[in-house]
Amino acid sequence: MSGEERRNQIIHILQSSDTPISGVKLAKMLDVSRQVIVQDVALLRAKDICIHSTNRGYVIDKNQETLRVFKVIHTEEETAEELQTIIDLGGWVKDVFVYHKTYGVIRGELNIHSRYDIEQYIAELKSGKSSQLMNVTSGYHYHTVYARDEAVLDRIQELLGEKGFLAKLQEYEPVNFWEES
Repeated sequence: MSGEERRNQIIHILQSSDTPISGVKLAKMLDVSRQVIVQDVALLRAKDICIHSTNRGYVIDKNQETLRVFKVIHTEEETAEELQTIIDLGGWVKDVFVYHKTYGVIRGELNIHSRYDIEQYIAELKSGKSSQLMNVTSGYHYHTVYARDEAVLDRIQELLGEKGFLAKLQEYEPVNFWEES
């Protein structure tokens, strides 16, 4: 079992449990040391998976939102429409990032939850001398989008596709932007 598969199993086990599960018990279930579990939990937390440590073991926030990374392309003038598409369907945009062949992943926090946030973001871009991060990569960029469930993310993906905003991953792009190399 790979590390990613094991971490997915940890999430599944914690989501399926009504009581906290100790690191020792998780280690026995997954046939690894407790230290490996501690490291896996730290990696999951770094990915914004809300796992709490209690005196009886680990618990996961079952009301936690799920996430998906979308690769998109559009013009600067279409930025508000792209973000509104995501927000109006129930998602929120955590960040924007690009994958540059030389520099790797370059990321900026957005935390856009509403149309008001979009207006503020666009106004800030227009008032400054900086251009959008997507301009570094000819318009191609990515957003980490959170929503209450996969169905919302599916609908967001569908509508972004219908509007022509989705872009295809290339062979040189890493599939998982969250794992350390």
